[in-house]
Amino acid sequence: MMSLNKIYTLSLTIIAALSACGGNSENIAPPPITVVTPPVVTTPPGVNRPAMPEAAPDGPSYHPLNKGWELIWSDEFDGPSINTNNWNLKNECYGGGNNEKQCYTDRDDNIEIVNGLMRLVALEETFTGPNNDWDSTQNTQPYTSGKITTEGLQAWTYGRMEFRAKLPEGQGSWPAFWMLGASNTYGDSWPLKGEIDIMEAVNLGARCDECTGTDGENRTVYALHFGSQWPNNSLIDGRTHLADNSNPADNYHVWAIEWGKGVIKWFLNGELYGTVRNNQWYTDGAPDNINAPYDQPFYLILNLAIGGNFPEPLNDTGISDDTIPNQFLIDWVRVYQCSTDLVDGLECMSSE
Repeated sequence: MMSLNKIYTLSLTIIAALSACGGNSENIAPPPITVVTPPVVTTPPGVNRPAMPEAAPDGPSYHPLNKGWELIWSDEFDGPSINTNNWNLKNECYGGGNNEKQCYTDRDDNIEIVNGLMRLVALEETFTGPNNDWDSTQNTQPYTSGKITTEGLQAWTYGRMEFRAKLPEGQGSWPAFWMLGASNTYGDSWPLKGEIDIMEAVNLGARCDECTGTDGENRTVYALHFGSQWPNNSLIDGRTHLADNSNPADNYHVWAIEWGKGVIKWFLNGELYGTVRNNQWYTDGAPDNINAPYDQPFYLILNLAIGGNFPEPLNDTGISDDTIPNQFLIDWVRVYQCSTDLVDGLECMSSE
């Protein structure tokens, strides 16, 4: 049995210990507060995402053999994430100058590598972000999507540019693979630098009551923009369909250009379907140079726009509720130079 003196001593020890742990002392700091950071949620819960794509099936590249084309740059999208040595991931909400309805973001929600594919994903979600790289003014759009470029990283003068992709379909969808001039030699405003649209498509699979024959919803388009400063710019364009008139959104296909001094040619699955020569283009920035602006370096762009001045007036008009979510799936991008004609790039080009 414990004595009274021992009980008294033990009681004082407990009281002193309680005071040391906080008690009413003003000289003792309170214990630190643990702050639990909530998880970062980028896409709000409830926003529908497209199904995860399977790896692209094997298929022909339609690359011409024994022509002298030498591969100098490519991205096969085999890594775990976008290679930022190859691509810039854009953050811009200004609508591309075409009243498009998306904000481009660099989030995994909109740009990611999956199963050997680079996919640009369009989602229905209200998003606010900067107009573009040079204007931080905030703008809000009802959709988000993805856009990547090689601006400031890679640019080429002449060559063969190819990509293999499965396109998105639906009223309001607008995927594109295109190029812009990287040089200010002829001016710094669009389109004095020039624009080369290798592939554009709008509203694939949408109804087209006014279309006749094969001129309809399953077309892909090429274009050149050049001439005078906007809004007095000029345009040359053309369109094509797959040989069996099927929808390019149903499978993977290969679009390409061959570009040399004074001429640009467009191909779909190896078939030539468009040619433009230097007697058809010009630029106010160099009126005495018949090859300008298409004799300067150009960089690559891939994007999935939603809505805008091109798709919305056509087919069923507007943006269909069942178009979003959507995805643009790119298997690879490749750039070749003509090894036997490094200066003009003409010797390797198709003679058709």
